[in-house]
Amino acid sequence: MELIGKLSIYVLVIVLAASMLEAFVLSRMHKGTDKAFDWHEVWISLADLVGRKLLAFLPLSLATPVFAFAWEHRIHTVTTNSALTVILLFIGMEFCYYWYHRVSHTVRFFWATHAVHHSPNQLTLSSAYRLGWTSKITGAAMFFTPLVWFGVRPEVVLAALSINLLYQFWLHATWIPKLGWLEYVLNTPSSHRVHHASNAAYLDANFGGVLIIFDRLFGTYVEERADEPCRYGLTTPTTSRNPIVVETEHWKSLAKDVVNAKSVSDAVGFVFRPPGWLPNGEGETTEELQKRAKRGDKAIEAS
Repeated sequence: MELIGKLSIYVLVIVLAASMLEAFVLSRMHKGTDKAFDWHEVWISLADLVGRKLLAFLPLSLATPVFAFAWEHRIHTVTTNSALTVILLFIGMEFCYYWYHRVSHTVRFFWATHAVHHSPNQLTLSSAYRLGWTSKITGAAMFFTPLVWFGVRPEVVLAALSINLLYQFWLHATWIPKLGWLEYVLNTPSSHRVHHASNAAYLDANFGGVLIIFDRLFGTYVEERADEPCRYGLTTPTTSRNPIVVETEHWKSLAKDVVNAKSVSDAVGFVFRPPGWLPNGEGETTEELQKRAKRGDKAIEAS
């Protein structure tokens, strides 16, 4: 455990150093241009990181008792002492991560936390560690419970998830081009730029962690196009430079909608339906935004 703790510190230092170096270079490159670098985005990401590290000391995780129950009733005990077992764990982790990530975009309760990660209006390496303060409270890690139930120790599952997230650090770069045939197998910076884009054509796509194969399998893969430059941030951009506001604005709007709901079914809908859902069907869900964009394209073509 002491070795793992030291490795975590070393990794954190490398991640912070790399993101600060990128920020410095990009700020120099784009100085005085319409792509001027916004250091406030970096500071908010750092505040998010510090907040999560402090909250980690509090016993707030909903996943902990669920993992304990799954481990107690596991159907097998997996030992990661062979290459085959590690490969199966990797694929299982990818599968669970895909669905965790997809649900985080399609269920507003989980989106209230995940939206923080998508709030930067510029995509940089520092965006990678802006993950939201409330993931432990919402029990997001419970999506990986099947791995524990199959017999993988909870600490191994969490370690594998940490490695998965660490891989994704380099994906938050705008300066890395497409990587040829690797685009068919791996999640790459190009694929992840699409994931972070707020263009209607790019919404809710490319949910993979290390691999992109589940997106291709389940129909959520969208390729980055030269004729459709990525516009980063949320469909309704976050403009506040206050980290507290950034962390809580989606929870506040969710609570407001639930309190003002005209019926219990509407209140439940606000919690569990996609972000942007409205009872009258005239909201701004991904499906609705994409339909409007297509109608707009057709109108332009007709004119």
